[in-house]
Amino acid sequence: MEKKKFPWGRTFLVGFGFFGISILWPIFNQWVPLILQVGNPEFESKVANFVGFGLGPAMAMFIMTWDNIINIFVQPWVGARSDNTWNRFGRRKPWVLLGLPIALVGFISIPMAQSVIAVAAFILITNFGMSLFRSPVVSWLGDLFKPGERSKANGVINLMGGAAGVLSYVLGGMIFNNFGRSGPFIAGAIAMTVALGVVLVFVKEPKEKATVEDRSSENIKGLLPNLKAVFANQDKSALFILLAIFFWFTGFNAIETGLSSFAVFSLHIAPGTASIVASVANLSFLAFCIPSGFIGTKIGHRKTIIWGLLGLIPIFLVSFFLAQGLIPFIIILVFVGFFWSWVNVNSLPLVYDHGGEGRIGAFTGLYYFFSQTAAVVGPVLGGVIVEKMNYNYRILFIFGTIFLIFALLSMLKVKDRHHEENQRLNAEAKAA
Repeated sequence: MEKKKFPWGRTFLVGFGFFGISILWPIFNQWVPLILQVGNPEFESKVANFVGFGLGPAMAMFIMTWDNIINIFVQPWVGARSDNTWNRFGRRKPWVLLGLPIALVGFISIPMAQSVIAVAAFILITNFGMSLFRSPVVSWLGDLFKPGERSKANGVINLMGGAAGVLSYVLGGMIFNNFGRSGPFIAGAIAMTVALGVVLVFVKEPKEKATVEDRSSENIKGLLPNLKAVFANQDKSALFILLAIFFWFTGFNAIETGLSSFAVFSLHIAPGTASIVASVANLSFLAFCIPSGFIGTKIGHRKTIIWGLLGLIPIFLVSFFLAQGLIPFIIILVFVGFFWSWVNVNSLPLVYDHGGEGRIGAFTGLYYFFSQTAAVVGPVLGGVIVEKMNYNYRILFIFGTIFLIFALLSMLKVKDRHHEENQRLNAEAKAA
């Protein structure tokens, strides 16, 4: 039987959806913490030509988690709901058409806010709009690709996301230096609109996605029923992969959210330069996304993730001691991007392997429930600890290390069912 070629063209096309989402969040994570905190007298470093609201780290980091709090409740509901949506626009596309205009209005308005209350309102509007279409867009990975194709496809999709991150950080820093703090937000909004416009026009959604044997699983609707099903399953692999996702995103998001603050307030790097430097991790991630997908296909998602965690843990630990200047900081970011690609590219395909083909949106929602809960817990706890440690953002590296160790322990209890089944079938084929 002729082996079907991997659909590279379709994969890069779907990747524009993730590109559109990923162009926004680096700008948000880079500039909003500075908008909220610059002017606080507790920081030794004074930031020239930048006006902020002078909030403390705990409050600023809490505000940065509002999108994740919204996502905890909205994305699982939207993901499961989009499984059963079909109208003249498609299955997932109606959610993009609904959420995109809301997100754009809020996002462009953030740097123009004249008070803390106004900026908080615009952040909420942005967060709500984005929460309406992130799960549906990511669900295309399950809709349009077979289980054996998903690691490669996710590698390409994350490559597109990584490219968006690099553009956001590098061009965002340059645009900020030339046009002020509104520039990166306006440019990001335009880029996101164009990218999502491409997928809305060119991605063809399958009307029938669930196989006959999977349709019974469509009776499980809503976050709580799906969570109960995961906990009730005799094979606890799905539960442990979701717990691992919670742990590694708790650690990683605390560091990611505090990265611009660490660069500006601890290393005394100018905001525009800090944005450009932050792109190094995305460049490294970008370079290894597709190889990570191939590695996951070859040795299994579980094993690839474990090796990625084994790389990240010592990197975060030594960062506490060695991230003392610009050059060591850049080197550390290179290694972080490399090992993070091993983890991130293979996590969602592993989640799908433990769900059903009829519940792609539902399991995408579960993935985001655990990752977004972590993205609330990590920055909030991290911000509190930073304040307790005399406003020292360096402590976040120790915080991240601890939670990555918890993630590794959880991953050791996960089975890679799809990879094991493929190995069995290949062995039988060779024997025949």
